[in-house]
Amino acid sequence: MASPTSMATSTAAVESVENSATLPVWRLGVLRVGYLVMGAGLAVKKWPLLLNHDQWELREGTVLCMLVALSVLALLGLRHPTRMLPILLFEVAWKLIWLVVVALPHWLAGNLDTATTDQAAAVAWVVIIIAVVPWGYVVRHYISARGEPWRRRR
Repeated sequence: MASPTSMATSTAAVESVENSATLPVWRLGVLRVGYLVMGAGLAVKKWPLLLNHDQWELREGTVLCMLVALSVLALLGLRHPTRMLPILLFEVAWKLIWLVVVALPHWLAGNLDTATTDQAAAVAWVVIIIAVVPWGYVVRHYISARGEPWRRRR
């Protein structure tokens, strides 16, 4: 059993790490703008489509449900901006991958069709998310930080 002194020291250390890791309020506000753009944009575009679910193809229905879930989680980011950062990172990752793997080769080959051009325009909104993500925080907390243990130590 841990002594009260070691528990207090441990609690103080955790609080110190949490306090040094927080973002300024203005930065949290900027981050919330990203969640609002993403969450509200998807809500306006995708939520109404849930009403016509009897006409979906399997892939279309799967993608739509994933995007609606993503919008709900993005809206949760308004309340917990740093805890929900992986949602914004997922958004940035899939869109950049799509731009590089799908759109860029078509563009370089000079054969962009209308559907790909329209999708690229829709995906280009990711610049807003890229702009609001606190990349220094992401590096400190997701890349440089010590990982959680794979198993409990005895």
